[in-house]
Amino acid sequence: MSFLSATLDRVKPSPTIAVTTKAAELKAAGRDVIGLGAGEPDFDTPQNIKDAAIAAINAGRTKYTAVDGIPELKQAICAKFARENGLSYTPAQVSVGTGGKQVLYNAFMATLDPGDEVIIPAPYWVSYPDMVLLAGGTPVVVAAGLATRFKITPEQLDAAITPRTKWFLFNSPSNPTGAGYSRDELKALTDVLLRHPHVWVMTDDMYEHLVFDDFRFCTPAQVEPQLHDRTLTVNGVSKAYAMTGWRIGYAAGPVALIKAMAKVQSQSTSNPCSVSQYAALEALNGPQDFIETNKALFQRRRDLVVSMLNTAPGVTCPVPEGAFYVYPDISGCIGKTSRGGAVIADDEAFATALLEETGVAVVFGAAFGLSPNFRVSYATSDALLTGACARIVGFCKGLA
Repeated sequence: MSFLSATLDRVKPSPTIAVTTKAAELKAAGRDVIGLGAGEPDFDTPQNIKDAAIAAINAGRTKYTAVDGIPELKQAICAKFARENGLSYTPAQVSVGTGGKQVLYNAFMATLDPGDEVIIPAPYWVSYPDMVLLAGGTPVVVAAGLATRFKITPEQLDAAITPRTKWFLFNSPSNPTGAGYSRDELKALTDVLLRHPHVWVMTDDMYEHLVFDDFRFCTPAQVEPQLHDRTLTVNGVSKAYAMTGWRIGYAAGPVALIKAMAKVQSQSTSNPCSVSQYAALEALNGPQDFIETNKALFQRRRDLVVSMLNTAPGVTCPVPEGAFYVYPDISGCIGKTSRGGAVIADDEAFATALLEETGVAVVFGAAFGLSPNFRVSYATSDALLTGACARIVGFCKGLA
């Protein structure tokens, strides 16, 4: 008889963390490894935010806080939603958690019963289906491939909805593809949701500020105000403010849902780190000019990676609208054999052989629910990206 729960058997460890860990182990063993698996900016948290955290420590703001966020931060989040998204919320409608992941998890734990379904477009962030499973729900994966630039259609969404559908989980710009839905594309999806009033909407807007060219970000409750009262709009400071390790995410939605999420949090972690909350307060209220600077840097890296990977035989790499990932299709590589003798049966075999033979660590597409692909995070230096992409191109040229 197993000591571990049956629920735990339904989920798997995070593949992105596994790839990052494997790359670190190889580096420690002396291998020349370039890791392209980590989903975090490679530059430091802005100084004004660090200063605010230091000031909070010196002021003794190191005690327990309200379970789901200090009032000042909740007010700043309300102001952010009004200023940037045209969404009106009160502090009672805001939840602050230990990263966006906890906020999403709290919402699922607070709302899902066995048999409840959550529609998840694929490719998806690796944690989405497993969080649904841990909460007792059933993930319903809707795949969107290269033909639709990794974006689901209204027809696909409509076909996936059943009487048991509880949530539609929406992420734009996307991890892992960087695909972003235009206002018109999103309006077509919200029109479907209006016809199904029992379906709630959960958005993951973590990459809101990392959009390129002339793409303009929008979020479902902003595009369709009639969905406001059944939408949980989730965001955080991790990506745009280079604060991944500070672990602050937040969301806004109906009061009853926010209270239920606070109940879950009260019996798990209790409040997020007090010092991190004051840092996040400064992030939202302080200068924002560095975001444009960082965005330009990411766009340059995107263009570098896309241009190089599209010279690799068997690889097609679309240009993403945002985030800091690309998601190349490797259909033309499947079934071939590497110089080292590895048979490329699928994208996991591709990623394994690539790491072993070239020292480049990427995450295979099956981890994100769509194959044959792999994810590259270009949140690292131009020099490392150039070297890594050159190795990937050389590896693909060596397939026969």
